[in-house]
Amino acid sequence: MTTTLKDRIRAARQGGPAAVEQHDQAPDVPEQLGDVQGHEQVEPAMSKTVMAWLSRYKKEFDEALPAHIDADAFFAAVRAVLPTLAQCTPASTLQALLTCARFGLVPDGKHAVVKREGTTAVFVPMAQGFIDLMYRSGAVDSVHVGEIREHDEYSYEPTAPTPQDFVHRPDLRKSKEQRGDVVLCYAFAWLKGGVRSQVIILSREDAEEIRDEYSAAYQQAKAEGRADTFWHTHFLHMWRKSCVRRLAKVVPMSAELVALVKADDAGEAGQVQVLHAPDPEAAGLLAEAVEAHTAAEAPQDGPAPTNTRWLPVKRSQPRRKAPRRARRGRNRAA
Repeated sequence: MTTTLKDRIRAARQGGPAAVEQHDQAPDVPEQLGDVQGHEQVEPAMSKTVMAWLSRYKKEFDEALPAHIDADAFFAAVRAVLPTLAQCTPASTLQALLTCARFGLVPDGKHAVVKREGTTAVFVPMAQGFIDLMYRSGAVDSVHVGEIREHDEYSYEPTAPTPQDFVHRPDLRKSKEQRGDVVLCYAFAWLKGGVRSQVIILSREDAEEIRDEYSAAYQQAKAEGRADTFWHTHFLHMWRKSCVRRLAKVVPMSAELVALVKADDAGEAGQVQVLHAPDPEAAGLLAEAVEAHTAAEAPQDGPAPTNTRWLPVKRSQPRRKAPRRARRGRNRAA
């Protein structure tokens, strides 16, 4: 017997027979959850349903997560963030979480965040995530990120020899309010061999210019009269992150760190991020996710919608040529 989406959600809350059907069609739940009255009460149930759907991709997540990342810790963080992604499309949720996993970052708000922008889930690496990848490169001993407040003592002389060129002496006996507003953020790294990197210093004006020029999400929210992007709600975090991102370009960069910068840029531009993750073959899973979503959303008496242009098409690997010696042997035999 066919039931409506609302019937299946009510059954999922009550443990009724339709709950099994809802599990089979799990990909259509998060996007439509906002259509249900009182959805705040069903978010925990829906999170459980989505976790069951994500478990179908356990093998892919196991392969994506590096050995040093505990899978239980990763999925505990995922479970905590799912209610905020309730209205995101399943395909975007899958690609954002897989991107996060393949970089070996936990979406705990410190290393990375998976957030909703409209109906799209977006992977946002935070400052600590960039720092983690700097450490993994093997060329960085330590990274320092700080903020200079209005009444702090500091000096910066770019032409002076390191480390005398930059000094920051905050009075930690004072509260942040007593030290005043943040006027500058900075970041630098100590490299292997005891060499210090260039010091990256950004003013508030610098951070705002970066936001206005590179964040498509911020510009779209501004045009729509919204104030829900990370630049709106976590400006200082994004300011500090901008310092770390610029620092990443002046320290020895690993291929993984380069890829993280590209994935972050793709997220800011509203593009698919998993294509820049260490294993781009993961993008092929999105086609499967959107097919399930399309089938679940299709009307009973009509064809399924086909507007999935934002998803990448999985490309087959090019056929490898046989070794030259083997080809030469075949030619002789012919």
